[in-house]
Amino acid sequence: MVSEFNDSEVSLVRTLDPHSDLEESYQEIALRPKYLRDFVGQTSLKDHLDIMLTAAKQRELSLDHLLFVGPPGLGKTSLAHIVATELGVGFHVTSGPVLVRGGDLVSILTGLQPGDVLFIDELHRLSRAVEEILYPAMEDFQVDLLIGKGPTARSIRLDVPPFTLIGATTRTGLITGPLRDRFGFVSRLDYYSIGELKDIILRSAQILKVSIKPEAALEIATRSRGTPRIANRLLRRIRDFAEVRANGCITTQVAETGLDLFEVDKLGLDKLDRAILETLILRFEGRPVGLTTLAQSVGEEMDTLQYVYEPFLLQQGLLIRTGKGRVATSAAFRHLGVDYDLDK
Repeated sequence: MVSEFNDSEVSLVRTLDPHSDLEESYQEIALRPKYLRDFVGQTSLKDHLDIMLTAAKQRELSLDHLLFVGPPGLGKTSLAHIVATELGVGFHVTSGPVLVRGGDLVSILTGLQPGDVLFIDELHRLSRAVEEILYPAMEDFQVDLLIGKGPTARSIRLDVPPFTLIGATTRTGLITGPLRDRFGFVSRLDYYSIGELKDIILRSAQILKVSIKPEAALEIATRSRGTPRIANRLLRRIRDFAEVRANGCITTQVAETGLDLFEVDKLGLDKLDRAILETLILRFEGRPVGLTTLAQSVGEEMDTLQYVYEPFLLQQGLLIRTGKGRVATSAAFRHLGVDYDLDK
C-alpha cells in the first residue's frame, strides 16, 4: 500500500505520528476525502471555503491564510489537504514541535512554489524564534535571516513565493494574538452528529471494500464520540472482528459484539473513561477530586486527562469541574449502575 501514496502523503503520515504503525496510518490517509464535495459535515465551514477557493482561483491569487481550531480527529488535516487539491498546488506538511530553530522554517519557505500550501499542525507549540520569522512571511512574503555572529553579523531579507499557511490547533488560547490576527480566516470545527458519522462510516466501508449494514454503521457511529477519526478506527477494528469471528459482513449483532469486546460502551466510553468515572464515584465516593490526584489514581498524564478525555465527559454531562475539583454527575452514577445519593 505504501507505493500508492505520493510524497506529500508519505510526509503527512510520518509527521502526524512518526511512531505509529505505518500500514494503519496509510489506511487512515486513504479514507480522507480528496475534494470538498466528499467531505461530510461542517456545513458552514465548507460553504465559506468553497467561496474562498472559487474566488482565489478566479483571481489566480494564493488563498488567504487559514486557521482551523478544534479537538483532535475532526478533519483539520483533511481540510488542509483538500484546499491544496482544490487549488491544484503543492502541499507541504510540518508541525510546531518540529520547527525548533528559525532556519528550519526558512528552509521550508524558500523551497515553496508560488501558491503552495504549507500546513503546520499543533501551531500553538511553535517556538517564539520561529513565530517571529513567520510574521513577515505571512504578511509580506519575506523572511529576515541573520548571517554570521557577533560584530560581523548582518541581517538580510529574502523573498519567498506567495503561499497559503494553514494552521491547526487544539488549544487556540495558547496562540499569541499577533499570530492569530495574521490569519485571514479562523474557524472552529464542531463535533459531528450521529447521522454524519454514519455517512462517513458507510463511505469508508465502501473504500475499504467492507460489507456493512446501515444499522451496523449507525451502531458504530453512536459509539464514536462525535469524531470521524474514532469512527474510522472502530470500523477497521470491527472489520477485523467480522472477518475472524463472523462471515465478514458487519451486521448490528456483529458490531455490538465487537464493540463490547473492544470495551467501547453504548456512550462511546472506553476503558480509561470508565476508570475516571469509577475513581470519582467508587474510590472517592462522589467527592470533588483534584486533577493531579485523579491523574495519579488512573495512571495517566494530567494533560491527557484534561485535553483528551475530559472534554467528551463534560460534553456528555458525566463530569463537571468545580473550584474544589472534578465531580461525577448523577448521569455518570446511572451509567455505571451506582445509586446516586442526593445528600452527598
